[in-house]
Amino acid sequence: MKKRLLWVSVAGLALLLVLAVAGFLFLGAIVKAGVEKGGPYITKVPVNLDRANISVFSGSGEIKGFTMGNPEGFKSPQSVSVGSIAVRLEPGSLLAEKLIIRSVQVQAPEITYEAAFGGSNIGKILENIKAVASMGKTEDQPGTEKALQVDEFVITGAKLNVTASVLGGRTATLPLPDIRLQNLGQGPEGITAAELSALAFSEVVEAAAKEVAANAMKLGGNVAESAKELGTEAKDRLKKASSGISDLIKKRVE
Repeated sequence: MKKRLLWVSVAGLALLLVLAVAGFLFLGAIVKAGVEKGGPYITKVPVNLDRANISVFSGSGEIKGFTMGNPEGFKSPQSVSVGSIAVRLEPGSLLAEKLIIRSVQVQAPEITYEAAFGGSNIGKILENIKAVASMGKTEDQPGTEKALQVDEFVITGAKLNVTASVLGGRTATLPLPDIRLQNLGQGPEGITAAELSALAFSEVVEAAAKEVAANAMKLGGNVAESAKELGTEAKDRLKKASSGISDLIKKRVE
């Protein structure tokens, strides 16, 4: 009898282990597929993810190797690259109407600002994101159908690579200040992935404009005038979408 109970216990433990591993891998595959499907729809540029490892039991995990391409007409191979993103979510909300994400920590991303005639790459991507975010929640479009609550979204250790007309073809790298967004989608409707992207990317564009302007003398060349143009561009783009951002901010504090 004792031997039988021992075998049952061992078998039960083995089953739990298999389920734990399967849940870890399965949820990671869902996240990867969601990012690579919803990302291009929201940004209108290629989005790739190497892998995502998230525990279906604890809700903690890591996203590795995130890259975002550039709109047509820009020469840089990518606009954003991130080696690691730490996430923590509520496992019990996975099947609920609103997914509750306790924290997203984007660690040491590299962001490329490429100036071109008529604007910049990140400015164009921001326009694309806001166009999708303005649609609100729809059932048939990736990145807009799922309601989210994000308690904390943090970008730390970011670097800005400034290139093209700003430096006459050369590239300079500037540090960006940390960006922290809190209490997003606290209301019953939450926010969509597109709305979250619009908020975060708006902060990135604004921070980039300020850093280039503040470091114009250090960068040299034609940077002073280009920095002024970047600051004006960021301000104009944010002004055009001011009503949309106001609505999103209301959602995040409700």
